[in-house]
Amino acid sequence: MAHIVVIGASTGGLPFAYDIKKTLGSGHQVTVISNNPNFNFIPSNPWLAVGWRSEEDISFELEPRLKRKDINLIVGEATEIKPNDNQVMVGDQVVDYDYLVLATGPKLAFDEVEGLGPDGHSVSICTTAHAKVASSEWETFCNNGGGPIVVGAVQGASCFGPAYEFATIMDTDLKKRGIRDKCPMTFVTAEPYIGHLGLGGVGDSKGLLESEFRQRHIKWITNAKVASVSADTVTVEEVDDAGKTIKTHEVATKHTMLLPAFKGVDAVAKLAEVDAGYVNPRGFVMINSHQQSPVKDNIFSLGVNVAIPPVEATPVMCGTPKTGYMIESMVTAIVYNIEDMIAGNAPSHIPTWNAVCIADMGDTGAAFVAMPQIPPRNVTWAKKGKMMHLAKIAFEKFFIRNMKTGNSEPAYQKYIFKMLGIERLKKK
Repeated sequence: MAHIVVIGASTGGLPFAYDIKKTLGSGHQVTVISNNPNFNFIPSNPWLAVGWRSEEDISFELEPRLKRKDINLIVGEATEIKPNDNQVMVGDQVVDYDYLVLATGPKLAFDEVEGLGPDGHSVSICTTAHAKVASSEWETFCNNGGGPIVVGAVQGASCFGPAYEFATIMDTDLKKRGIRDKCPMTFVTAEPYIGHLGLGGVGDSKGLLESEFRQRHIKWITNAKVASVSADTVTVEEVDDAGKTIKTHEVATKHTMLLPAFKGVDAVAKLAEVDAGYVNPRGFVMINSHQQSPVKDNIFSLGVNVAIPPVEATPVMCGTPKTGYMIESMVTAIVYNIEDMIAGNAPSHIPTWNAVCIADMGDTGAAFVAMPQIPPRNVTWAKKGKMMHLAKIAFEKFFIRNMKTGNSEPAYQKYIFKMLGIERLKKK
C-alpha cells in the first residue's frame, strides 16, 4: 500500500486528493495536510472584499468531506520536509509518505515593499481572511464618502487577473452606491502595458482592458515600481524600456489594494538547504515535464508554488501566473504519473498547461483562452460580455459544489471541453 501525502487543500490540493483517491482506490492511503480547516474558494475573494459575498458563501469545512472519501486530514502547518527520510513534520508530528505532492500555494511577500499589506497601509484579496478584513474597510471607506483609490500589482507579482477584477468590481459597486464620482481610481502595475497579464497578452487583451478602463475612467501607470505605501499616498517609480526611472508619482489614496509578489512557503524554500536543485532562489519548486522534482522522483508539485520563468523580459519584473485550468492539468498529470510509478512504470503523462480564464468585471466579464498558457500558442483569444459575468458566477457555484461532493471533473465537463479541443494532458 502506498501513502500519498499532499500539502495544501486549496484549488489545487483538494482536487488532487479527491482524484488520486478515486484513481488508486481503497488499497492506498491519502493524507491532506492543511494549515486551514476550511476550503476557501479564492477566486471569489474580490466579491467578498466589497461585501457581495460572505465568508460562509465561499467556504466549507474540510474534515467531513474528506472523511466521507476516506481521505485523512491533518490540520496544521507543515514546518519541515525531510525528502531523504520521506517525511513531513507538522510541528512535532511525523508524517511518513511514499509520494509527496506540494500544493502549498505561495508566501505573500508584502515585506518587499514598505507599507504594503494588511499589516501596513493596504488591503489584500489574496486570502479569504484578508478579503474579509478588506470588506470591513471597504464599508468604512464608502460610509465616509469614498475618496481616491489605488489598485494593481507591484513589481515581481505574477497574479494580475484579480487586480483587474477588483478594480472593475469596485467601480461597479461604487456606481451602485452613487459615489463613483467621488472616487478617482488609479491602476498601478508592473506590467509593460495594460492587459499583459504576465503572459505577454492573450488575444487582444491589451485593447479589451484598455478600452474597459477608459470607459470606466480608471487611469493607469504601467512599468511601475511601487517604492512605498502610506495611509494616504502610494509612491510609484515609472521606468522606461531600459528599466530607468523616468518619473516618480505620488498618488493620493484612501483605499489601496496592491497584489504582492509571491515566494515559496518556508517549509518548501528550506529544501534548498538539502539540495539546491529542489527550488529556485524565490523558493518555488523546480519540476520536469511530468510535474516531478528533478532531485527526488517521488516528489511532485502543482499550482502557484511551481517554478515557471517569466514568459518574456520586461522593464519591471513580471512573474508568470498559474491559472485555474492550467493547475487542473497539473493535477491530472500527477495523478496518472503516481499511478504509473506504483505500477512499476516510468511517469508518462505531461500536462497541457492550457489556460481557460473567466474574469468578472462587476456588471460584465471577460474570458481568455490560451492554449498553451505559455507562448507561442496554438489558440489564443479574449472576449468580453455580460455572459462572461454570469459564467463566472455559475463557475463559482459549480466548483464549490464539486469540491463539496468530491467530484473535481464531472464527465459532462470533460466531454464539453474535449469537444472544444481543450484537454488536460498532451497526446502521447
